Amino acid sequence: MAIQGAIPLGQDLVFPHGAYVVGEVEQVQDFDRRQAGEVDTQSRDKNTGERLWAVRVMDADPEARRGQAEVVVKIAAEHQPVPPAPLPGLPFRPVVFEGLTATPYVDTNRARPRLAWSLKATGMSAPGKSTAASTAKVDAGRAA
Repeated sequence: MAIQGAIPLGQDLVFPHGAYVVGEVEQVQDFDRRQAGEVDTQSRDKNTGERLWAVRVMDADPEARRGQAEVVVKIAAEHQPVPPAPLPGLPFRPVVFEGLTATPYVDTNRARPRLAWSLKATGMSAPGKSTAASTAKVDAGRAA
C-alpha cells in the first residue's frame, strides 16, 4: 500500500469551521519511561525525536456529534508551544495548526471497536499568521 503512517492533511480539511484552543499545552507522558524510573518521562515523536505536547481543541463544526467536538492535537516540538493570544470577548483562542497529519487506529476502549484518528502537528499559530519554524520545515520538505 502506498500510504504508510500519518496522512498529511490541511487545517481546512480537518477543521473547516475553525478550531479553538481549550486549556493549556501539556506534556505527553511516556508511561514506559515512567515505569522504568527515568527522570525525563516525556514522550518523543517516533520520526523526529522531538518532544510531544498535547493541546485540547474545540472543533467549531456545528454538525459535530456529541462527544466529537473536542479533540486532542499532539505537537512535535523541542520546546513547549505557546497557544495564540486570546481575543477579546471570546472564551477560546482561535488556532491554526501547521504540518497537520492524521493517523487512523482502531479504538478498542468501547463496547464496539471503532475507527478513530490521532492528530499531530508541527506547530500552531493564530489564524492569518505562521510560525517561522513551521514555514522553514515545510519549505525544507518541498525542497527535498
